[in-house]
Amino acid sequence: MLLIKNGKVMTMSGKNYDNGSILVKDKKIIKVGENITVNDTEDYKVIDASNCWVMPGIIEAHCHIGIIEEKKGFEGDDCNEIYEAVTPYLRALDGVNVMDPAFHNALSAGITGVMVGPGSSNVVGGQFIFIKTHGRDIDNMVILQPSAMKVAFGENIKTNYDQKNKIPSTRMSIAALLREELFNAKQYNENKKNAIKNNDSFDETFKKECWLPVINKEIPLKAHVHRTDDILTAIRIAKEFNVNLTLDHCTEGHLIANEISKSGFPAIIGPSMAIRNKIETQNANFKTAGILHKAGVKVAITTDHPVTRIQDLPICAGFAAKEGLGIEEALRAITINAAEICNVDDRIGSIEVGKDADIAIFDGNPMEVFTKTLYTIIDGEIVYNFEEANQ
Repeated sequence: MLLIKNGKVMTMSGKNYDNGSILVKDKKIIKVGENITVNDTEDYKVIDASNCWVMPGIIEAHCHIGIIEEKKGFEGDDCNEIYEAVTPYLRALDGVNVMDPAFHNALSAGITGVMVGPGSSNVVGGQFIFIKTHGRDIDNMVILQPSAMKVAFGENIKTNYDQKNKIPSTRMSIAALLREELFNAKQYNENKKNAIKNNDSFDETFKKECWLPVINKEIPLKAHVHRTDDILTAIRIAKEFNVNLTLDHCTEGHLIANEISKSGFPAIIGPSMAIRNKIETQNANFKTAGILHKAGVKVAITTDHPVTRIQDLPICAGFAAKEGLGIEEALRAITINAAEICNVDDRIGSIEVGKDADIAIFDGNPMEVFTKTLYTIIDGEIVYNFEEANQ
């Protein structure tokens, strides 16, 4: 059991406390407020968070941690299956190595949850997974599996398959292959439903079963999109097949903010700190998140680790705050907004009674470069302690 007291508690749920406390028991938050008292006969660990910021654990809404391992080169790179353009049946669950040292870097920045999955070399890359950042067995770290289906548009696919002299090497063929896959998946779904309804036999197909959570709107398409034309194509196809969608990277989103807002789909912005080394990213700018937010789009921030280091996520949010997103919304972009976009807000993203006790404690605003992460807590357990880590 754990009691955090005397902190500046930023709940991300509408009410903050200048001198707040959080009571944790059995991995869950059981009380939030001021002047919380505990029974002296019970065994509680107490953290005095005086002059500190206490927040829900930070969330990275799009990354490749553990699936592109640091310092490993080819042997540690399992991000893209580059020889087949449509691979929806691949699972990040089978490709993430939680021994990647980047997980420790995430903990040292107060990051407690990550959305991780395949890269963008294919039209359909496979299934993302949402996991916590502490543990040795990925099956015990899972919050949501599968959490999204990765699809991609534009430059990466064109480059990969043009070099192989095969389809898809144009934006038209990328869109056509995705449409064909969704068309067949939708038909498969209807055939299965009819068979169940009529008590008929039905032969399940491994390469189509993975699409059912998308077709039934349980998880979204997670679309790698940078340019305005690719953003609009992703929206067009999602509307055509009546599926959910997140617009990941959304680099030129500020140029069509009203159109994105009308779509109703959220955006995950970044990596805005990375070098503009591709034609698609020439208009990358930290102002994108603020412009989209003001247009009514729900926004999260991403590092796209390892494109930008995962531990720099709070700093990326700080730059977005500076360029128009504002401090409060920037904090939401790496906590509750990210949780809602990733469909895990029933468990994490805010400090509320009943939610997982995933909490970060800082000696100041985490979006400022001199701020230290003092404690990172996952499921009520202290998994990072600044003093212990720096002895």
